[in-house]
Amino acid sequence: MASLNVGNLGNLGEYLREQRRNAQLSLRQLADAAGVSNPYLSQIERGLRKPSAEVLQQVAKALRISAETLYVRAGILDAERDRDDVETRAVLLADPSLNERQKQVLLQIYESFRKENGFGADADADADADAVAADDGEARAQDATAGDAAGGADSIPGPEPRTTGGSDAGPRRTAG
Repeated sequence: MASLNVGNLGNLGEYLREQRRNAQLSLRQLADAAGVSNPYLSQIERGLRKPSAEVLQQVAKALRISAETLYVRAGILDAERDRDDVETRAVLLADPSLNERQKQVLLQIYESFRKENGFGADADADADADAVAADDGEARAQDATAGDAAGGADSIPGPEPRTTGGSDAGPRRTAG
């Protein structure tokens, strides 16, 4: 986990204060909604305290913003992490036409594609664990595709292999 310096904490605190004000919430209202104490949240906003990822997630949920955006600002996620990735996730999470389950499934698929393309290696352990099911499904799909690309010989039980140099006049067996 990256260590936080005062600059990052101040940046996070200023951002949280701005988001709280945009949501038209008092410090006390946000603290209640996030399940943290009022003094603790005040200290976070002033850059005096280092919040855990769990606290940031609760605050993000209360503000209806992306927790990952807060993680980046707090230095929990590496600064090199692709901003487009964070923005894409934020857009998916903010879509009011999707329910929570649909959002999580989309994020899992998105992460598995990023991982497959070599961009997900720095993802946190939770994202890796969530992507396992999607990766397993992709592997099965790739195996089926490989069988189809080979003329279906791997996917049809029992047929005799076709020869490549002969004529097509002989009888063929088909799966049925």
